Amino acid sequence: MTPNSGRGDRAGGELVWSLLDSGALSADWADTFRAVPRAWFLPDLIWAYDMGTGRSVPISRAEEPDAWERAAYANVPLVTQWDDGRHSGTEPGVVATSSASMPSVVAAMLRDLDVSDGMRVLEIGTGTGWNAALLAHRLGSGNVVSVEIDAEVVARARAALGRVGLGPEVIHGDGRDGWAGSAPYDRVIATAGVRDLPPRWLEQTRSGGVVLAPWGTHYSDQDALVRLTVGDDGGASGPFLRMVEFMKLRDQRLDWDRFRTYVPAHPDVPGDADASRTPLTLGDLGGRYESVRFLTGLRVPDCAHVVNRTGEAAGKAWFFDLRGRSWAVAEFHEGEAGARVHQSGPRRLWDEVEAAVAWWVGRGRPGVERFGLAVGPDGLARSW
Repeated sequence: MTPNSGRGDRAGGELVWSLLDSGALSADWADTFRAVPRAWFLPDLIWAYDMGTGRSVPISRAEEPDAWERAAYANVPLVTQWDDGRHSGTEPGVVATSSASMPSVVAAMLRDLDVSDGMRVLEIGTGTGWNAALLAHRLGSGNVVSVEIDAEVVARARAALGRVGLGPEVIHGDGRDGWAGSAPYDRVIATAGVRDLPPRWLEQTRSGGVVLAPWGTHYSDQDALVRLTVGDDGGASGPFLRMVEFMKLRDQRLDWDRFRTYVPAHPDVPGDADASRTPLTLGDLGGRYESVRFLTGLRVPDCAHVVNRTGEAAGKAWFFDLRGRSWAVAEFHEGEAGARVHQSGPRRLWDEVEAAVAWWVGRGRPGVERFGLAVGPDGLARSW
């Protein structure tokens, strides 16, 4: 395998200790994380995501080698591709479409996957190849299959894996189809968010096996990591573990352009929409990683939601019906109690949202770990 620089060795060791100390990394994975650092799998140009500002900052290995190495060994997500590869230049693109996840997220997911010697694992979403490399180092290359939809990403991952002497099977294909050629698997791990769990993942997992995936609704970009155990009937059930957020499977991304004709051209003059007021604040709807937002998506199915902020407590919260043309908007202003609401169409989307938030508050504001998912052999999901 490719050796680290002395500085890389130290940085990698410090990262491993911090992950162990936080509990994200379990002791049985520590040697693998030391032996297979993320830096080996990163391209020369990366974009480090700043958790505070929400900005992605370009870092070139050729121009800023020290900054690049610090980012490579830091517990931050790194974007490695924009706009499905159509992007060029150093400035961030429009949509991040491939990345190297935070090491703490990778470590915690591998911990929750709960593998043991001899197990066969299918990974959905190869990305840089680092996660596949960690699995291959732990279980042996012959026991790991990884599927990636993007041909350029596949080529880079295969090259990186080859440079470090690891050879899991990397398939160029659509992750929703899994890979039947090496099934059945003891474990399936998805590194892309899903809105509908592909039935083939269950079909290709042995009875008693586990599917670990970021799952959510189109209500928001939020995912909750769900750990599903496959039953004898081909269905699966299991709990949500915690909030996460991943790039979505390509065919399950939400196309926001579909809603352009829902709302009048001048939304301040909302046509036939009904007007009302709500006592809720923008904060009551939940922030990026707050459970109320995720759980509202469970209580208000087939609804897409987005907030266009104009301040800390100000902005417009939009809601669109995915199966009809109903819509709603709540307009919040700084220093103003409650909000003005307009809703149009046969479905009263804001009323559903308001009832969902009240339901959550009335039950003591439960977190996602109090909930779970049951999926039938056909992929039809029901939260519980």
